[in-house]
Amino acid sequence: MKALTAVAGLALSLVTFTAPMCAQSISFGLRGSGNVPSGTFSDQTSGSNVLQGAKSGFGYGADVGVSLAMIGLYAGFDHVSFDCQATTCGSNGEYTLQGVTAGVKLMMPLATRFRPFVRGGVTFHDLTGTYGTGSTSSSLTTDRTPGYEVGVGGDYSFYSLASFTPMIRYVGQNFDAKIPGVTSTATTKNQGANYFSFDLGFSLHSPFGM
Repeated sequence: MKALTAVAGLALSLVTFTAPMCAQSISFGLRGSGNVPSGTFSDQTSGSNVLQGAKSGFGYGADVGVSLAMIGLYAGFDHVSFDCQATTCGSNGEYTLQGVTAGVKLMMPLATRFRPFVRGGVTFHDLTGTYGTGSTSSSLTTDRTPGYEVGVGGDYSFYSLASFTPMIRYVGQNFDAKIPGVTSTATTKNQGANYFSFDLGFSLHSPFGM
């Protein structure tokens, strides 16, 4: 609920900010994603990182946006689950990452149904998971921290009222992992949780006058 409230707040801010600029349309979309971890987050070997051994996972999300011809603003929500295959995760280990994003979308000025775009923004995610094995296993949490995303994709529109949106994104962030009883401070700093997201979305558009 907190995440959805945050998205609604970001969406209202986008609409309020762009209304005097005569926006072309407002859109709302849902998407599913396949996600591939990268860097130390995917490392299966023993090391100093707590967040490691993540396997490819699946997620879902939502986006709201305001289109201003070639430039758009967007706000979104992501919920992604990764299985964990490192020995430190336990037999049923899993990472769950979720949070909100806001950024800018740049679209090609093409008068066709398919319009390529690039986008980039700031993420505000947190992560939960498990650490340890057997009777020594415990939960792992993080505070919500800022990160970033960059992506490329395309909008394939239908009568300017709906569109399919394939997209590839790279999401990067560092967390301070809280592991009660593992360290004296219960915090392990600067743990990377980066991943590629392969998204397929469907959105509805509500055009109004220039």
